[in-house]
Amino acid sequence: MLRRALQLGLGRGFWSRGLGTRRGGSTLDWDGKMLEIKKKIQSVLPGSAWEPLYDTSHLPPEHSDVVIVGGGVLGLSVAFWLKKLEQRQGAIRVLVVERDHTYSCASTGLSLGGIRQQYSLPENIQLSLFSADFLRNINEYLAVLDGPPLDLQFNPLGYLLLASEKGASIMEKNVKLQRQEGAKICLMSPEQLRNKFPWINTEGVALASYGLEGEGWFDPWCLLQGLRRKVQSMGVIICQGEVTRFVSSLDCMKDVDGEEVTLKRIYEVHVKMNQSLEYQPVECAVVINAAGAWSGQVAALAGIGQGPPGTLKGTKLPVEPRKRYVYSWHCPQGPGLEAPLLVDTSGAYFRRDGLGHNYLGGCSPSEEEEPDPGDLEVDHDFFHHKVWPPLAQRIPVFEALKVQRAWAGYYDYNTFDQNGVVGPHPLVTNMYFATGFSGHGLQQAPAVGRAVAELVLNGQFQTINLNAFTFDRFFLGVKTEEFNII
Repeated sequence: MLRRALQLGLGRGFWSRGLGTRRGGSTLDWDGKMLEIKKKIQSVLPGSAWEPLYDTSHLPPEHSDVVIVGGGVLGLSVAFWLKKLEQRQGAIRVLVVERDHTYSCASTGLSLGGIRQQYSLPENIQLSLFSADFLRNINEYLAVLDGPPLDLQFNPLGYLLLASEKGASIMEKNVKLQRQEGAKICLMSPEQLRNKFPWINTEGVALASYGLEGEGWFDPWCLLQGLRRKVQSMGVIICQGEVTRFVSSLDCMKDVDGEEVTLKRIYEVHVKMNQSLEYQPVECAVVINAAGAWSGQVAALAGIGQGPPGTLKGTKLPVEPRKRYVYSWHCPQGPGLEAPLLVDTSGAYFRRDGLGHNYLGGCSPSEEEEPDPGDLEVDHDFFHHKVWPPLAQRIPVFEALKVQRAWAGYYDYNTFDQNGVVGPHPLVTNMYFATGFSGHGLQQAPAVGRAVAELVLNGQFQTINLNAFTFDRFFLGVKTEEFNII
């Protein structure tokens, strides 16, 4: 059975593929052919040098080795590592398609910009450790000739997670794992917590975990623009448009049990231009689905999930948009410059925002309270009923806070196990995923981008083993569950 092959890893044979296109030939061959065609046209036409009949500068190229759907930090990180790790400069043509260059609805610019290693899975700890090192040395990676250095405005004040009596044993277990993976995390008793942060009311707190190194928050917009600037300097093409169709070829084969399996390979992506009926077909070898909250819709375009229930063909990518609110408030007597990003036992959280006693915070709703993701309208009652009461109880001076503004953004929420989806699809053999991180994709983007690039270029994970994050688990029903979701 195909299920048995996936469990044993035999399905990896499906994933072995190069960057050759359907019609064969390299990027350089393609460019050479186009040059010859232009010369022939010029030789038979009167007048000066041949020019296109109309301006096509706004269109994506007709051919790209890799098409990345989604130009947020995850998509740009994949593009960066593909160019960084390519064996010969200019060997791979990479196209990034982003439908909104203002990023007004993207998760990146609307997030709190936090980074932590306090997770319950070794893979997530390793991803964040790698990303923390990347951010620490950001200008060694993303410097551009004659460009100003990047200033991420990193605040290394750590995360402070609070646990009740019920959650204390789980916190101890998690911290032990985090330390084993190399994270610098300490445990604090209620008395130690009061001594270090006297503004905290420790009632109902049995234990706390505190990040001593590599945790805090940074400017996500700076990282996004830094990646964008860098990949463009490396030759990556960024196009404003929307992917509306995939054209695929089919190949029938039999699995180890003799059952027929139909494999699909995308060889053309249709990119619809912004505010136009015009679209450009782009011939390609590999597609990266990094479309964030909309990656489930992009997967469906490729036919993923469109089959009988309970089959691999009928298994959907379980990633959907979930709306989350961020509130900004002012409190003159609030915690000072030493305040970490605090996560209460209730799930409510906050961090300092700048130097003027301003703060950002929020709380994830329960499944029953999930707001309609059809718009980005803010529910201000949610703050007054779900965020403010537990925070005011934990930090008494917040009784006097005054909300100044609020906004909403999207999580690319993995409804199966709230964890990332990384790697290829077993049936659509040249579509790779970099999505579903349910709120921690921004901080792990540098490491995830490298992991996907390693798969595309070398056929396997090399820096961090993310086999537990592949699509197969949705069909097999094996959860890779992360319990420290904020």
